[in-house]
Order: sequence, then C-alpha cells, then structure tokens
Amino acid sequence: MRRRRISLPLLAAGALIAPLIAVALPAGTAHAAGATATFAKDQDWGTGYGGSYTINNGTTSTINGWTLEFDLPANNSVASLWNATYTTAASHVTVKNPSWQTTIAPGASYNFGFNIAYSGAYTPLLNCKLNGRPCDGSGGGSDTTAPSVPGGLRVTGTTQTSASLSWTASTDNVGVAGYDVYRGTTKVATVTGTSATVSGLTAGTTYSFTVQAFDAAGNRSAAAGPVSATTQPTTPDTQAPTVPGTPTVTGTSSSSISLSWAASTDNVGVTAYDVYNGSALATTVTGTSATVSGLAADTSYSFTVKARDAAGNTSAASAAVAGRTQTGGGTSAGLKIGYFTQWSIYARGYSVKQLDTSGSAGRLTTLNYAFANIDPTSKKCFITNKAAGNDSDPNAGDGAGDAWADFGKGWDAGTSVAGTTDTWDQPLAGNFNQLKQLKAKYPNLKIQISLGGWSYSKWFSDAAATDASRKALVSSCIDLYLKGNLPVIDGRGGTGAAAGIFDGIDLDWEWPNSEGHLGNIYKPADKANYTLLAQEFRRQLDALGATNGKHYTLSAFLPADPAKISAGIDIPGLFGQFDFATVQGYDYHGAWETMANQQSAIKLPANDPSTFKFSSEIAINAYLTGGAPKSKLTLGIPFYGRGWTGVPAGSTHGLFQNGTGPAPGTYEAGYEDYHKLKDLATTGGYTIYRDTTAGFAYIYNGSVFYTYDDPTEIARKTAWIKSQGLAGAMVWSFDGDTASGELMAAVDNGLK
Repeated sequence: MRRRRISLPLLAAGALIAPLIAVALPAGTAHAAGATATFAKDQDWGTGYGGSYTINNGTTSTINGWTLEFDLPANNSVASLWNATYTTAASHVTVKNPSWQTTIAPGASYNFGFNIAYSGAYTPLLNCKLNGRPCDGSGGGSDTTAPSVPGGLRVTGTTQTSASLSWTASTDNVGVAGYDVYRGTTKVATVTGTSATVSGLTAGTTYSFTVQAFDAAGNRSAAAGPVSATTQPTTPDTQAPTVPGTPTVTGTSSSSISLSWAASTDNVGVTAYDVYNGSALATTVTGTSATVSGLAADTSYSFTVKARDAAGNTSAASAAVAGRTQTGGGTSAGLKIGYFTQWSIYARGYSVKQLDTSGSAGRLTTLNYAFANIDPTSKKCFITNKAAGNDSDPNAGDGAGDAWADFGKGWDAGTSVAGTTDTWDQPLAGNFNQLKQLKAKYPNLKIQISLGGWSYSKWFSDAAATDASRKALVSSCIDLYLKGNLPVIDGRGGTGAAAGIFDGIDLDWEWPNSEGHLGNIYKPADKANYTLLAQEFRRQLDALGATNGKHYTLSAFLPADPAKISAGIDIPGLFGQFDFATVQGYDYHGAWETMANQQSAIKLPANDPSTFKFSSEIAINAYLTGGAPKSKLTLGIPFYGRGWTGVPAGSTHGLFQNGTGPAPGTYEAGYEDYHKLKDLATTGGYTIYRDTTAGFAYIYNGSVFYTYDDPTEIARKTAWIKSQGLAGAMVWSFDGDTASGELMAAVDNGLK
C-alpha cells in the first residue's frame, strides 16, 4: 500500500491516511552511468500541460536513489507532481525518488508525472540532468565525489541481543542514497535514514560499529566511528512480581467495564498485567488500567488482575472486584463507522447536511471527524487557521489547521441540518455546529474527533515519548474537544463552546516506528510509547467519565502491512485500551506502482505477481494471530478507487499489466471518487470485471484501469466481515458516495 487515503483538496488543511508499501533497502553498489531520463508530453490545454519523465536503468547495477533536475522556461511553474518528491528554487526544479521506491533495478524503469502551468506559447523544459549528468546519457562526466563522513555516531540503546545506533546526515554533491552499518568488517545493515538497530547479538558482549554513506554513483565516504556497544547481560530471574492492588471500577457502559489498580513491584520490572473476567483472560495491558468490552448489558462480572515480568514470572491474583454493566444498548449487530473530512465542504461540496439527506447518518453507529493536529512546539492538540503545504513538503502539516471549517463558517437555513441560519454572533458555527445539530437528530450516533492522519502524524512520536508529554497531549485534546474549550478565532469559539459534541477520540498515528508522510518522526521506542499513550488516553477519558457517568470511547486506525504491525503495534497492550480499532482495508496497490492491481481485495488474488502481497485477510489475520479480539476489530472500506492509464489488455483485461502512469482523476491523478467511477462504469465506455473468489472489482476501457468497491463488492465484503465474527466496518469517506448514499446503504444492509 502507498501513502494516503486521499490528497489535500484546494483549500484543505486536513491530513490523510497512508501506505502499506514495503520499501526495499539499497541493494549494493549503484552506477548512474548509462541511466537516462525521457520526457513525454501528454495533453495540453493552452494554459498548462501534463508531462512525465521515465527514468531508465540501462546498466547492470541497481540505482540506489536518484535526483532529476530541470529548469522551467519563463512564465512556467509546477502545478502538481506525483510519484516523487520535489522542491523548486526560482526556475530550477529538483525531483527526488519517493520513500516508497528507493531503487531502480537493472533494466527497469520508473515514471513520475506532473502538470505544468504556463502562459504564452509552449516551451520545452530545459537542462535536464539525472544524478548530475545529462538526461540523455551523453557527456557531462560521471559523479566521482564521495559523500561526507556521517557525524556524531553514537549508541542510543542496547538490549541483550541488539544495539541501536544513530548519526547525523552526510552531504553529497548529488545526494546521499543510503548508509551501510558495519560490525567490525561485516556489513550488518543498510538504511536510508540516520539510525539503525543491529539485532542477533550475544548478551554481555562488546561490539564495534562503523557507518559509511554512499551515493547513487557508488561513491562511498570514509567510515564514521568506531563506537563500542555492550549488550546487556543475561540474568536469570525467578522472582515473581508482587500482587497488584485490588481493582476498582472506574466506569461502566452497557457493554464495558473500566478498571484501575495499584501497581505491582518486581526485582527486574513488571512488563504486563493480565485482567481476568472470572477465570477467562479478558485483556492484557502494560499500565494499571483497562477497559473490558464486549460484555452483556445489565450483567454482573467479577475481575482479578495478575502481574507478569519479562521472564514470564506471574504474581498471584489480586482480590476480586465486582462490576455491573449498564442497562440497555449493548453491542449492535455491527459497528458502522465513517469519516467525515473537514475539507469535504470545499471542492467536493459535501456538507454534514448531506449525511442526513442521503440517509447515511441514520445508518451509522460512529462518525469520526478528520482531523485534529498536534502542535509542533507544544506537542498538544490545537486549532488554528493555517493552510497545509504541498504534500511533497516534509513540513506540510506543521502548525496547519482550519478553524473556519471547524467552527467559523456560517451555514444558512437551506444548507444546515436543523434548517436554521447561523448568526454572526453565535460562538459555535461551522462543521462542529452542524455535527451538534446532527447529533440532536440522531441521539444514538457517537461522534469522535480523529487525531493525526497522513499529514498530521509527524509529531506523534515526540508527543508520546515521555510520561509528561503524553499527559500534556491527552489533557489538551480532552480540554479542546470533549470539554469544548475552543480558542476564540474571528469572534467564534470560547470556553465550553463545543462541549457535548464529541463522545470520544480516534487515534490515527501513521505510523509508529514506520515510515509515513515525508518528514515524519519515527523511532523504535514508538511501539512501547504508543501503548503508554493509549493507556493515558484511557485513564484520562475514564476519569472524565467518572465525573458525569459517561463512557468516552477510544478507537484507532491501524496499518494493514504486517511489517508495520510488527514494527509499531503492541497488539495486546493497545487493544486493552481501545473500544474498537479499524484495520486499513484499502490502498493495497495504487499508481505509485507500475502494475495495475487490486486496492482492497478480501483475499490475495490468484497469480498475483506483485512483490508485496496484501489483502484484507492477510491484514486481519496478522492482528488475530497477535491476540487482537475479533469483537474489537473493524475493517476499512474505500468509497473511492485507484487507477492507472496506458494499461494494455493482456489476457486479463488490464489486471496485472504495466501502465504508463496514474489514471486521470478529478482531485488527484490515480484517484477517483466512487460516484464518478459509477458514471464511467455505466455510461463512460468502460466494462466492469470481478474476481468473485478474491473479492474485488475493476473497470477497464482498453487503456484506463480503475479498481474500487461498489455495492456488489461491499455486500461480499460485509458478508466476509460477519463470517469472521468481526465487529463491523469503517468507511473512508462519505464524500465519495452518491447523493443517495448507496454505498453506506450497502454497508448497513450487509451488516444487519
């Protein structure tokens, strides 16, 4: 999978959801000599044109990282660019490989596209260079300048079997492609960032490490270091932790009971607590609180807690505590969760009222409002007016927000849920007030604020890093969104202005200890810190609920890539805090890859030749194998499609064939909303094809290939969700549906 759910629209400040692709590390020495880049011009509409460069590796060696540069003629500018990252300085444009495609194999090629805006007559781009040489492969000599020596090599942590290192980045005349880490004279890792963890070491042993930088032409720096690291010694531990304190009930709902207890102590350290419902293990957490969900309404339960250490020693059980769930409610036949995007009111013209008029609101159990951001300085929740930058900018989401959309914009009687016109002096307007009106009309609908997303996840790692920073982030989010204490901006907002709108918080960290948006901070400690952050959210939400008898929900959006799950998701620890969590069920493939493929199949298609194999079944099984309860797992369903153009038919009507680039899209190349794809499928000259075994559909017209979910595939997918005993489904996002909400109706009907 790639990077995001959807691109930022014209006025959006929101953040997006992200990828599943596994990034290949550099594969040996690279030589740029013989590599070329070919320009192709697509359509021209008089004030702009579409174009692309195809980089061809005609050598016998892998290209590890690349930089392509060109100059813009007068009165030309880059309007957009995809499948790569870019910067501009005056008329000079520098394009670099994207993080999800760092290498080009011998004989292979890579394509990125762009739109150029211009005035006057069309003039070709100028002075194209690839890794410092002319793009046609002629003249210019080869790159013989080595990168500088990496700086500040240091040991940042050790375990009994691993050592973690970090250093400051090298510089290069063209660009650093990666770093090789050596243990003595043996290369043990190759990375593209400035940190690495070397595993498979022996306890109580001292090792020597060095690091070298290399560029795309194979030039190597002198070695940084050496530095010495001593792994931690092996110490037999047979002492069990002390008995945890007697649990107390801190909150209840019709389907859950929340508990807390005093911590145990241990000679080495307590690593987890097992919470038992009677004699059955209900959940495992690393902190001193837990919520046990999936319970029957108006029923008494008895809970005990046992502590464990890293050696597997287990304490005796705590004294028991009795708790009783509230009457009524309970878990419905299926959770039906959907995202309303802050920016949908702009280019797409999709408002909260349309959730009502389409019938979608009445088919939901939970609505997530996307997205809240984390302040880059304070690492707290905040609201402001500042547009997000270009998605290729690593700092795109820093300090961004859209308070005007959230609570500033006035709606009139014809466009508001309640049929009333906002006045100039009311403290709450915008989407928040519309959600408040929607909630009044649908009192059983739960509304959550979603924190993070593709462009707003950069500062999660820092915010979760310490106990103090976790407490500060959680407290600020609760104060801002649940207590409703908004800042006053342009006369709107104020203390308590948004109180009562949001019933919980949805965590959308993309991704802990894994690559996400360009520039995101991630590190090995994220995995443990994410659990600690979730525990802090659960603790403070339960404390707030204890003051008003309300259960505030906590959920999450989680990766589908098994590698990202392993790197950053502590399944037992996190699910002990969540009411439910959604597994990303889409973006398995997209136009960041050359080959046309499915983006949301239930099962892996037969004869899939792709390097990285993704499906909903693979993703869900990764969580179930790790201990996630089915009663808390929901699967994401896309209300959009992913597409390619220039796709030959082959013997599969385009499936698994290599295209020339992203398909045309209204808001983003390679991406289109369902309601537009429906029009193409019915009147646009496309034929629809289905894989009824793997569970996906696509349309094809001889060149353009789009894969997406329609009501038929949603019926198939919801049937699979029910057959697996999962909690329900999530949809991204409402603005891709038809005016009559036919996809949401299919989800609702399928989960009944």
